[in-house]
Parts: sequence; C-alpha cells; structure tokens
Amino acid sequence: MEEHKIDNIELSFLTVDDFEALKSATLEAYGGVLNSYWKKDHIARLTSIFSEGQVVIKIDGQLAGCALSLIVDYDKIDDNHTYADIIEGDKFKNHDPNGDVLYGIDVFIKPEYRGLRLGRRLYDYRKELCENLNLKGIVFGGRMPNYYKYKAQYSPKEYIQKVKYKEIHDPVLNFQMSNDFHPIRIIKGYLEGDTASSEYAVLMEWDNIYYTKPNKKASSVKTVVRLGLIQWQMRPYNDLEDLMRQVEYFVDSVSAYRSDFAVFPEFFNAPLMAKYNHLHESQAIRKLAGYTKTVVEKMQQLSISYNINIISGSMPEIVDDVLYNVGYLCRRDGSLERYEKIHVTPDEAKVWGMQRGNQLKTFETDAGKIGVLICYDSEFPELSRLLADEGMDILFVPFLTDTQNGYSRVRLCAQARAIENECYVAIAGSVGNLPNVNNMDIQYAQSAVFTPCDFAFPSNGIKAETTPNTEMILVADIDLGLLRELHSFGAVKNLKDRRKDVYDVIRVNK
Repeated sequence: MEEHKIDNIELSFLTVDDFEALKSATLEAYGGVLNSYWKKDHIARLTSIFSEGQVVIKIDGQLAGCALSLIVDYDKIDDNHTYADIIEGDKFKNHDPNGDVLYGIDVFIKPEYRGLRLGRRLYDYRKELCENLNLKGIVFGGRMPNYYKYKAQYSPKEYIQKVKYKEIHDPVLNFQMSNDFHPIRIIKGYLEGDTASSEYAVLMEWDNIYYTKPNKKASSVKTVVRLGLIQWQMRPYNDLEDLMRQVEYFVDSVSAYRSDFAVFPEFFNAPLMAKYNHLHESQAIRKLAGYTKTVVEKMQQLSISYNINIISGSMPEIVDDVLYNVGYLCRRDGSLERYEKIHVTPDEAKVWGMQRGNQLKTFETDAGKIGVLICYDSEFPELSRLLADEGMDILFVPFLTDTQNGYSRVRLCAQARAIENECYVAIAGSVGNLPNVNNMDIQYAQSAVFTPCDFAFPSNGIKAETTPNTEMILVADIDLGLLRELHSFGAVKNLKDRRKDVYDVIRVNK
C-alpha cells in the first residue's frame, strides 16, 4: 500500500449508518468475485439480533475492514452445509443466542489497508468474544482463492496439504492457519459463484481452550489452585494418636492459608515401626500396615472438617496377604480414592517383600484433574505420559529418599515430567532421621513445585521450593489456565507435537 501517516485505528461495532461505506469496501475488497454485497436490511437485522458479533475497523475515520458473525447451535448444522444454509436469506434464522459456536459469515480488509495486520485484529476480537460468551469455538467456511490454478493437478485435500507444507501459497488459508485455525473438512458447493475456489470451501475451526460446560450445580472447578506441601520431620511418636496430632497440626496449618491440597510424603508414618524394631524388617512393615486403615479414616475426616483435599502420601497396605505401597486421595466432599506404587525399589522388594501395584489413573477434583506417582514411579516417563493423555493438570509425587543421589533422581525426573507433559508437578518428602527404625535411618528432601518452561512460567521451571532438610510447609499458587494457553500457544507444544505415527505409549492393563 502507499505509505501515509495513520493517526487513529479504531475497532467499533457496525451500525446501519456505516452501510454505504461498508458496501463500497465490500465491492473493493472482493473485486467483484462474489458479485454481491450486504444489503441495508441485512445490516439492520444483523446489528439487531447480535450487535457484538458485527465489528468494523476504521482508519482515520475511513472503514478499512469488517467481520460479521452469528451464534449457532452446531449440533443442528449439517456437516455438508452451504453458506446459504447458514445465513438463510436475510432473516439469519440460524442465529441462536443460546448456541455454542461462533460462526463467521464474513471478514475482509480493503486492499489499500492490507499489510497492517488488521485482519489479525478482527480475528483476535472474535476470539475474545468467543471466550467472553463461553462458546466452544469459532467456525467458518474458508475460501481457497488460488485453487483454480492447481485444480487440474490436485484434489482439494491435496491442495490443502500443499498449502500446509508451504509448497503452495494461498493468502486466505495461510492467514487462517497462522491465526491458530485448523481445517476440519472440505465442503463442496459451499459458496455459489466462487469460481476461484471451484465452489469448494475448507471448514476452519478455532477451539476455545477456556470453554467450560454450563453446570447447573452450585460447585465449580477452580482455575487458580493453592498447594500445601508438608515437608515432614521424622521423629519418635508415642503412638498413633500422637502421630495423628502432628498430621492434624499440618492440615490445620495449610488449610489456614486456604490451600486446596495438603500433600504428605511417602511412608510419613514410618516412626510407628519403632516399637517393632525387634522384629525382622519384613514383619515390622506388616505391623505398620495394620495402622493404615485407621490413618486413612482419620485423614478422611480431617479433609472434611478442614475443607481441604488431602494426598495421604503413602503407607504399607496388605490386600489378600500381599504387601503394597499405597496412598489415598481424601477429597473434601468425603469421597475416597486409592492409588498404588507401580514400581517398587529393589530395597523395598528385597527387605520388606513389597509387591508392585497395578492401578494407574487420574482423579477428578474440584481443583483440576490430578495424578499421583509414588517416588520411584516418577522416574518412569511412560506413567505420567498416560496420565497426561487423560488430561492431568497436576502430578503429585510423595517421596522418601535417604541420600542426595536418590533425591536428585526424583527431583530431576519430576522437572522433566512437568516439561514433557505440560503440567505442574509437586513433590513432598521427609527429613530427619529414625535411629530406632531399621531400614529407615536417614532422610533427605527439598520439597518443590515445578512448572513447564515457557514464557508464562518461571524460566527455570521452579515455582517454589523449601529449605533442604528442614521441617516446614510450602504454600504455592498455580494457574491451570496457563496450562490451557501453553497447550495451544506455547513456544513448543510437547503434547501436540508427539509423533504418534512413529511411537506411542499404551496401557497393557487398564
């Protein structure tokens, strides 16, 4: 375009007063290809039924571009619909204020104003409108204005692939794809008279990652979640009641900060084995398992009375005379879920006779979808990848490590899990020593909350961390909304870019 000074760019709602300018701009923008323009009664009707959906861009008072939209109930729209089906003459009967998708019926920029990224402004407005109205997404039929040059060589599907791979330039499709729209199907006979596209259109879609299904219940899922990690001090306790007083003290502490989760470490109740130290280790751990049912019941009551979800760390549990390392999610609504350690360490198997678990699943909570991997399990990336495929937002890792070497394995693997699965990872461990409990002599820990590494997150991927080897709590806020943005708009997309045509991770036994 001819360069000239621009004093003002304004985005505003379209009105009937703009009709003459809109008519002129439409004819100029389409160059007679469509041989049509919106009539005055069309504009009056559109601005009457859905004023927010009709916007124009004006440069120094001159109309430079326009975007028109409707809201539709997409389930009622035929997959092979035409443009005429959508607008239904001049009545726009398909507009449904209670619909779930924003349907774009027109967007253009006058030739003299192209190159100023004004089209991006119109698309960005539509996206914001879609989010504000809590619609599932945006859909429209995209023209293929350069297809007429290649229709003898390629089918519409092949043409789109060539455009996608940058082998062919199509100004409309390239622009739409660069604005995060993706093709979902080809429609034949979409727009009568569009000879450049051979009357084909590509149905383009943009997904609103913030969409939430309307809920008639009074409850809602939070987007900003507060985690309360307990870095537990190993010390002697007289009995179970004494230990549970300390448990309640920490639950009380993190709930006072209105935390959504209280997270305990692996084998936090190990001090109770002191009275069985005269027995063989494999017998002592089974004695400890005798407390598990009572501990879980008491934690379940604490989660209700303190209005907090509790990740119980882990404890030994005997099922059909088989010893497992398990934990429980105690939701604040009173419900209970169980998780197991899938990979036991060589020491757990050799000294205690601990057996491997088989249950792996995500858990729905009022503060996001979560997964729990106990200590050693975090060092196996396949497990967290399966949980990520189920939509996990937060991965909790209760751990117990005696040396810095062991701790580093858990920490570094947890950080990797946060990056590769685009999720938050919270690790909680124990500190101190238990000189009167065999096989549980010393502990080393630095509890932490890890994040992906992208612009919206800390550059080093560490949201917060405790002082090493010190009894304390760690309270940190995480924003699940940032994960939604990362999945779609991150500098890299670790989940979306996986080559499932080359490799995949599957469950053998769900």
